[in-house]
This record gives sequence, C-alpha cells and structure tokens, in this order.
Amino acid sequence: MVLPNDANPLGNILGGRVMHLVDITAAIAAQRHSRSPVVTASIDEVDFHHPVKVGQFIILLASVNYAGTTSMEIGVKVFSEDSLSGERLHTSSAYLTFVALGPDGLPKEVPILVPETDEQMRRYAEAKERRNRRLARIHH
Repeated sequence: MVLPNDANPLGNILGGRVMHLVDITAAIAAQRHSRSPVVTASIDEVDFHHPVKVGQFIILLASVNYAGTTSMEIGVKVFSEDSLSGERLHTSSAYLTFVALGPDGLPKEVPILVPETDEQMRRYAEAKERRNRRLARIHH
C-alpha cells in the first residue's frame, strides 16, 4: 500500500520509490533463477503512464525473460490497484539486467532458460533483441 511517506506533495508515489521497488522485485526473480547473489547491471528506460496514489496498492510482477551465460534480463510490470474497487491500471514497465555472482564475487554461470509457452517464447525473442542492442551500445 502506498503510504504518505512514499509520496510527493501531489499524493503520488515518488518515481524513485517505484524504481527502488522495481529493482528489488527484479533482483528477487534473478536470484531465484540463479540461486546466487545478483547485482543490477543495467536498467532500461522507465516510463510512468499513470500515478499510483496514496492509499492504493502497488503491484509488481517480474519474469525472467532471458538468461545468457552470467546475466539475465528481468521484466517488471507495475500496476496500481484501487483498494476498494479493485480497478487495476498498468503504470509502468522496465527491463533490468542482472549478473549472478559466485562465492568469489565474480560473475558465475546461470541456468539456461527454456521458454515453453508462446508468451515466454515472445518475451525471450524480444529480450534477446534488447540484449543485442545493449551490447552494441556498450561496444560503440
């Protein structure tokens, strides 16, 4: 539930607070997949489509979209939910890249990801394209 200490003067959750929750949610998904400590390597752009107001619920859903050798792309969707009516709005989305770490603090291999459903295959293919764009941007 969004409380006043998480809000700006307009009564909406702070964007930085949403980003903090997105990072935590994605880290949980990455750690569960890799069964190891993880660190955030990158966050793609985040757009805020609707405010989440004080008193509303903020719902965050994460999925592992792609797993490379040592890194994973996690997609997070953020929703607001009116606590009385149950109305839900998609407020933002983000793609985050995490690297799994071994006991020595160095990157370690992560389990492969085998998409099974049409939705998982779509997310996997789109994540692979985003990964290629990220790598191209880094190397240029």
